Amino acid sequence: MNKGGTIDYGYCKVSMVSAEHSSCCMGPDGHINVGGEPCGFVLHIPHFNARIYHAGDTNVFGDMKIIEDLYHPNFLLIPIGDRFTMGPEGAAYACERFFKSAKYIVPMHYGTFPLLTGTFEAFKSELSK
Repeated sequence: MNKGGTIDYGYCKVSMVSAEHSSCCMGPDGHINVGGEPCGFVLHIPHFNARIYHAGDTNVFGDMKIIEDLYHPNFLLIPIGDRFTMGPEGAAYACERFFKSAKYIVPMHYGTFPLLTGTFEAFKSELSK
């Protein structure tokens, strides 16, 4: 599978979509190696009428409009942690600007260690603006 591709498993379809972030891995020798192309995924589960967009570690980017137009996700898993992902302001902007089909928004990738300063409260505040 690659970006733009979809695999149909019968009970669900999984599509790989673009994302915008860095990707690296530390090798066993301590050197940092390129980790591959960033991506997100859309899962379509017809039985539950679920179209789930997992944004991964992405920043907000204009092609999120294409994800909305092609897949109409009604569930968003969106990072809000800041520093390594978009923060609460960018995530709220992405939800408002691009994802009109979303009925449920699950903030993720925040609060796991001190460098991630985005909070649920800040995200909720940004969404209400």
